Amino acid sequence: MIRRTHLLIACIAMMIAGHGIAAAAPTVINLTQTGCQFVEPEGVDHQFKTGKSDDCKAINQQNGDKRLNASTPLELKPGKYIFRVTNQNVPYELGFYLRGSGLGRLTLPKVSGGGLTTGKTQDYHIDLKAGSYVYSCPLNPTPDYPIVVKP
Repeated sequence: MIRRTHLLIACIAMMIAGHGIAAAAPTVINLTQTGCQFVEPEGVDHQFKTGKSDDCKAINQQNGDKRLNASTPLELKPGKYIFRVTNQNVPYELGFYLRGSGLGRLTLPKVSGGGLTTGKTQDYHIDLKAGSYVYSCPLNPTPDYPIVVKP
């Protein structure tokens, strides 16, 4: 009887291992970059006219803090995410940079990359842990939009 129980447990374990228990699929967060901003956290495309990243530095110096204070932070749970970022009509290459904020910059996961030419969409994969994060685009200088990850 004990031997049969062990055999049954072993068979079940092999079936689970063979077929795998499907891990939860990553959650996709869609973000759209236009000149000097991410549209979703600001809730509106300000349609800033920009031909190069230096234009955004001047624009953000004028109103970046005000826009950031009015933006909606992302509130997420720990887990796997895909940040799907689109360059919508920005005439130069963009990127994406998500990292921990404050001391979390040293301890929390991060993801970054470039190559977002006009009209291109790119995925950035990350497994977020509890903590505070920010995301931005250094190539299309944007504010540091906040993300709060709570269990």
